[in-house]
Amino acid sequence: MAAKRDSVLVTGGAGYVGSHVCKALHQSGFIPITLDNLSTGHAWAVKWGPLEVGDVRDQSFIRDVMTRHGVSAVLHFAASSLVGESAARPFDYYDNNVGGALSLVAAMNHCGVTRIVFSSTCAVYGMPDKLPIEETEPTRPINVYGRTKLAVENLLSDMAASGAIRVAMLRYFNAAGADAEGEIGEAHDPETHLVPLAIRAALMPEHPISVFGSDYPTADGTCERDYVHVQDLVSAHLHALSFLETAGGSHAFNLGCGQAVSVRQVLQSVERVLGTKVATVEAPRRPGDPPRLFAAPGRAERNLGWTAANSNIDNIVESAVRWHSSRLQAAAD
Repeated sequence: MAAKRDSVLVTGGAGYVGSHVCKALHQSGFIPITLDNLSTGHAWAVKWGPLEVGDVRDQSFIRDVMTRHGVSAVLHFAASSLVGESAARPFDYYDNNVGGALSLVAAMNHCGVTRIVFSSTCAVYGMPDKLPIEETEPTRPINVYGRTKLAVENLLSDMAASGAIRVAMLRYFNAAGADAEGEIGEAHDPETHLVPLAIRAALMPEHPISVFGSDYPTADGTCERDYVHVQDLVSAHLHALSFLETAGGSHAFNLGCGQAVSVRQVLQSVERVLGTKVATVEAPRRPGDPPRLFAAPGRAERNLGWTAANSNIDNIVESAVRWHSSRLQAAAD
């Protein structure tokens, strides 16, 4: 008789990173149970396990899902994540991000589920005092989105200190790229991320990309960020899930490749891969954009056995180009 496979609840599993993680869970022998209200996620991205349509703030619904599927652990992605929107709608962000986490943890306690991997962000650091950013750097977020993520980290850490749960908090830097087989990828509406916007500007020059600031104290005058391939993020979540089988308490890990890549270097990578120019428009700096941000990923390497093996910028862009080119072609047809 085949061994029973563990069911893992993936909140926000119809979204960008969550859907990639669901595929990897399935390939690793788990049953991913996607819980998503489909406000920003996509039903077509749920291909490797059941989809439960509902809201993470609905505690009774979460309890029912956990009980019916015999959930053994949680990967928590569900959140509102647009920095600008968070400033305009702070209550909605606290309600969804913090309220959703409270509801989720309450349901976990009720159902006896103790492991949770939380999708956090480097936005919890705000404007860091030094680079590369280590997990010991002070957490001083400068936007509402970052503050809601830090609030959830504090909640989970306090619950872990009480012995109720064990948690890994994964602080992403700039997630980018797409599934190697082209089955899923980045599909936001509106799209705000650099790599897909640059690809669109190369394939559709009538939609130029804005370069926000060209006078930063960097090598080419544009902002520098740490880009990490979504496939590497996926790997980190599976490593963290395994880590929590024996590790108690709460643990924060930076997920980045430890190198800064400028906006112009990303555009140049897109141009190399596609063999065409990226249409650009020079624009003023955006308030609050630090010149450089990049991770010190050593803690994840030491404790999780994880490395950002696929996060060369050309690897990231090549996978994203395959995904976005196929979607644009399908839309044209």
